[in-house]
Amino acid sequence: RVLKRIFSSDEISTNFGLLLARVGVGLSMVIFHGYAKLMGGPELWTKLGGNMELVHITWYPVAWGFLAAFAEGICSCLLVVGVLFRPAALLLAFTMLIAVLRHLSLPADNPSAGWSGASHALELMAIYLCFLFTGPGRFSLTMRR
Repeated sequence: RVLKRIFSSDEISTNFGLLLARVGVGLSMVIFHGYAKLMGGPELWTKLGGNMELVHITWYPVAWGFLAAFAEGICSCLLVVGVLFRPAALLLAFTMLIAVLRHLSLPADNPSAGWSGASHALELMAIYLCFLFTGPGRFSLTMRR
């Protein structure tokens, strides 16, 4: 009876699924990407922000790099708890778009080049866009219905 309820299409199942996705994706991003970028400091942020040249933005690379680190670190934490969820999902989706463009711009002999190199960022971008449209679900600190 409990399994039937969990695997049904009702509201509790949908909200539980969103909770699992938020926690899994959010913690993974913080642990494997965001924390190191936040702690990397201005030198790393300048390097990260330099990728904005791919969309013809060349000013203040350190600020853009910090925003990417902020998105992957802090916005991922916001996803986990479900606070400021849609703005966080939007910033993360944009960050992943730039990551996709970066991989696609690498020389062909680079192992991270092309669509296979961009696939992880592309998958995450799709998830963040889904979050943007669905919202955090009921099981978040905002506890909206």
